[in-house]
Amino acid sequence: MSAVTQAKRIVIKVGTSTLTYENGRMNLRRMETLCKVISDLQNGGREIILVTSGAMGVGVGKLGLPSRPEETEKRQAIAAVGQCELMFMYDKLFGEYNQTVAQVLLTADVIESPHSRLNVENTFRELVNMNIIPIVNENDTVAINELAGRHFGDNDTLSATVAGLCDADLLVILTDIDGLYDSNPRENPDAKRIPYVKEIDDTIRGLAGGAGSSRGTGGMRTKIAAAEISVAAGIPCCIVSGTDPHILYRLFDGEQIGTTFAAPSK
Repeated sequence: MSAVTQAKRIVIKVGTSTLTYENGRMNLRRMETLCKVISDLQNGGREIILVTSGAMGVGVGKLGLPSRPEETEKRQAIAAVGQCELMFMYDKLFGEYNQTVAQVLLTADVIESPHSRLNVENTFRELVNMNIIPIVNENDTVAINELAGRHFGDNDTLSATVAGLCDADLLVILTDIDGLYDSNPRENPDAKRIPYVKEIDDTIRGLAGGAGSSRGTGGMRTKIAAAEISVAAGIPCCIVSGTDPHILYRLFDGEQIGTTFAAPSK
């Protein structure tokens, strides 16, 4: 657990199901707690990069729509509304704890281009050096691949990519389940949580199952895929419940919670 407790630069990913209620409206109590805990961790000397989902979900909730539309153009417009609302709330809530935040919107083509990737790495480095918390999201308004239903742009994968870009010490994925289980805990009451994964093999991938919340774009499958990217870069990954953001304190205090995926030394 020393890789977790001693981690200084940490990418924390939070999903739509953690940030919003079933109706798409923002869960303000949870968001406020999350921002308070992250601010406290930052004050204590950690360097936090937050990867956030929620633009689409928040946009749907703000506009009072019954569900996500099917048309790509409408999804792009709704994501633009939601991203504005999401960053407004982050800026307000982090500001209450005297933290400065910066919005970073990324697309796959930017990260894949060597020149653009270097620019992104430089930006992250300077933000962290200035004690600013980067808040990262997929640029849903132009990232048609993700909005059209293809899974390249899910934010679990983005968070692992960002961890590599930032040379992070740890990736933490906050989700609506408290780790990886040996069977589906929603269907099997005897399912057992797997606290530690030394190597991600076909057996582990097979436990990931299918899609998750109706408000998000992924499930445990995308989180395992993100963990693979992370550990391949030498960055351990923890998947923990985001129901109560105070769990981050317990994680960094060395308590065995969620599922930790080991990584070889950098």
